[in-house]
Amino acid sequence: MGLTEWAYSLAESLLSEPLPRRWAHSLGVARRARSLSPILGQDAELLEAAAVLHDIGYSPSLATTGFHPLDGARFLRDQEGADERVARLVAHHSCALLEAEERGLRGALETEFALEQPELVDALIVSDMTTTPDGEHTTPAARLDEIVQRYRPDTIVGRFIQRAAPEIHAANERVERRMAAAAGAQPM
Repeated sequence: MGLTEWAYSLAESLLSEPLPRRWAHSLGVARRARSLSPILGQDAELLEAAAVLHDIGYSPSLATTGFHPLDGARFLRDQEGADERVARLVAHHSCALLEAEERGLRGALETEFALEQPELVDALIVSDMTTTPDGEHTTPAARLDEIVQRYRPDTIVGRFIQRAAPEIHAANERVERRMAAAAGAQPM
């Protein structure tokens, strides 16, 4: 079984029944990751696998700390023996260090999981932050607004996502420039 086939099967088993909306989001994030393949080279499959797995830590069967990037990455590493790079991308997806800091878990996250290549981190940020909770394409600004509204500005997630917004927008700009260059167009 190939990496992406395994990743889709595992994510579906953990999310589709208990969290169907989260599963729809994960499928949308994976589609978005696949659309970035022109700038990913041989890491395209790796990113798509991480994209479909990025939210497995929400699964009730995995949630231990309540911080889904860490719970998901630990499961991938400890229970699944997953590719280390996939686990690292899941652990650090969408500026997770900032949320870990809000939760008092930054040290654990940094100690257990090294950061992955910046280009892949950017691509996963963009894949997640341009996909709605229902798996549809959106803009980073609309996605950030949706998250703040859903969680409220004064919660852990609300505070974290507002702090992460500048980096999310910067990642989106870097990915757009790389995609434009890959298409032979001039960067914006």
